[in-house]
Amino acid sequence: MKLFKEYNERGLNLKNRVVMAPMTRTRAIGNLPNELMKTYYSQRAGSGLIITEGTSPSINGLGYPRIPGAFSNEQADGWELVAEGVHENGGKIFVQLMHTGRVSSIKNIPNGGEVIAPSAIQLEGEMFTETGMVPHDTPREMTIEDIIKTQQEYVDSAKKLVTAGVDGVELHAANGYLMEQFINPNSNKREDEYGGDYKNRARFVIETAKLVANEIGVEKVGVRFSPYGAINGMQSDYKDLEEIYAHLANELKEIGIAYIHIVDQRVAMGAPEFPTDIKKLIKKEFEGTIIVGGDVNTAEKGEALIESGYDLVYIGRPFIANPTLVEKLKAGSELLQADIDKFYTADAEGYTTYN
Repeated sequence: MKLFKEYNERGLNLKNRVVMAPMTRTRAIGNLPNELMKTYYSQRAGSGLIITEGTSPSINGLGYPRIPGAFSNEQADGWELVAEGVHENGGKIFVQLMHTGRVSSIKNIPNGGEVIAPSAIQLEGEMFTETGMVPHDTPREMTIEDIIKTQQEYVDSAKKLVTAGVDGVELHAANGYLMEQFINPNSNKREDEYGGDYKNRARFVIETAKLVANEIGVEKVGVRFSPYGAINGMQSDYKDLEEIYAHLANELKEIGIAYIHIVDQRVAMGAPEFPTDIKKLIKKEFEGTIIVGGDVNTAEKGEALIESGYDLVYIGRPFIANPTLVEKLKAGSELLQADIDKFYTADAEGYTTYN
């Protein structure tokens, strides 16, 4: 099967074509990567590539409790520890840089931070905090100075991570977080060069990707999108959706980044069916490595995605309860089911306790 063969394109030199998808696990006490996280990722180094949980490049991006950051030297030291463990087990690891933007509560942000977003539009619903559920805070609309500062935070974080030994970074422009808040006109009502028509709304992502790639190298940068996603207030019924993702893909091709990762929310997150074949459009415009997935729990399902013209296959929740997932898929072994109640707790149970 191609799924289990090596992949070598655009600087990605992977032992197989299975990608461990990023999944929030909330074990970073004090927002610091730690020994427990090292064990967790090291156990799953049989995948061709690990993409870590969302990791904030900024104090302002720490929207959830116990998610890691990558903006302090102490956090960089933690990621060095994690990377060493993965590499010792023969794996590759990209850290996903995720600024939560308006998907946040000030109760989750350390002193000195604030909730910011492209526009001052409150996200409906509530946010989990250590003391219970609370409404999302209304964000402060970012100034041009805020945008420049935030972009530099992505650059600085990426540099810290690569210096610490991480293989690369993925810019999280999906699932309703800051980068997608710029992309989507339902969350971006700006009237300057970062709002309005689709080229302006795409500007923040493109500029940031270029700045990060210039700092750490194009082969060390990926970007994640979730077109037609429906979580965190991202209603995808806007008229220029195809145009903006085609434009983004084309611009990222010109920059020369390592890959685009397209998350499919239809299975795990209940998003509606795609009205267009947006994944093929992005593949056509990007002309490079595309990661796809969704409801992949057998080798045959993964192979079908490779055979349909995509390059790498992400798998998420099956990795939680099956650290040696790639070997199990090769053997056709029955997969264990994860304990959902322990997805977002703080200790080893339900995290590093699976075989």
